[in-house]
Amino acid sequence: MFSSDELVQLITETGERREHAQFSSYVEDIDNNALRSLYEDLVVVRRIDSEATALQRQGELGLWAPLLGQEAAQVGSARALATDDFVFASYREHGVAYCRDVDPTHMLRFWRGSTHSGWNPFQYNMTTPAIIVGAQALHATGYAMGLQFDGTDGAVITYFGDGATSQGDISEALGFAASFSAPVVFFCQNNQWAISEPVSVQSRVSIAERGRGFGIPSVRVDGNDVLAVIAVTRAALAHAREGSGPTLIEAVTYRMGPHTTSDDPSRYRPAALDDEWRRKDPLDRVRALLDSSGAVDDDYLVSVQRQADRTAAELRRGCLGTVEPTPMSMFDNVYAEPHPLIEEERLQFAAYLESYEGTH
Repeated sequence: MFSSDELVQLITETGERREHAQFSSYVEDIDNNALRSLYEDLVVVRRIDSEATALQRQGELGLWAPLLGQEAAQVGSARALATDDFVFASYREHGVAYCRDVDPTHMLRFWRGSTHSGWNPFQYNMTTPAIIVGAQALHATGYAMGLQFDGTDGAVITYFGDGATSQGDISEALGFAASFSAPVVFFCQNNQWAISEPVSVQSRVSIAERGRGFGIPSVRVDGNDVLAVIAVTRAALAHAREGSGPTLIEAVTYRMGPHTTSDDPSRYRPAALDDEWRRKDPLDRVRALLDSSGAVDDDYLVSVQRQADRTAAELRRGCLGTVEPTPMSMFDNVYAEPHPLIEEERLQFAAYLESYEGTH
């Protein structure tokens, strides 16, 4: 099933639903009502991203990693997951976090510098942002192997970008997962650019082909097609749960904005390329499909926009209302139990702070 470099697509760029011999059966249950829910997800996730970007530009966040253009890859894969599946994220999976019911305000704590984390990973079965590029794939593989040792039928998914595939951590994770048939789905969001370098610099073959080099079944999917992403992710998760081992999914998408808000893509990326991908917008094609089915009216569109605006308003209130940490709080929650080294460092830092009392 996962052997071809064909780009799996179930919704065309003009919004027509198409059949696929291998993957259509995985989304037979998705009717117009389900598509309406997915469209709302896409709109809300884009609104979260635009509001967070604005907050960073206004000096309320230190940094933000935008996901504009990648909404379908994140929403589609996240909506394919079971509640007890565990997500090991990179730093851009805000859409996945939203679908895992993470409070959007908590997504901003890390980027505001208010916390080392943002939320309890075990509450949502999803890790907090990982800044070390590719490291999360090793953690995911280890966790998946732990599921094997425990004798459960759970599955794990880990997200990373095309640039991360050049990191040793990704290679090590793929090697271990293949050797031990770990129940993990490697989900690469190939957004075409690793900061300023195009994917052609990362690999002379497709990312999926690199997975096959490790003996891992791999599939390429239109990452701007939310339906196709759900289908291939469901198939990969089923493959993992039945004990058949890992899968690599290459979701071919595009980063419409900067790598992070400290980046200026106009310095290295031609505007014509942005225009080309703008015509493949993941929201537009679902909207077109719903329009053609008569499943959209003005009341529905207004309700979706209101939900997006409410979420953005809550996000902003939560961000501006964040209680900033005190310097001494950096020693809290480092270990689950008291640790003598941490206590020693706490006392040393307290003494250092006291030395400044009364000075300006």
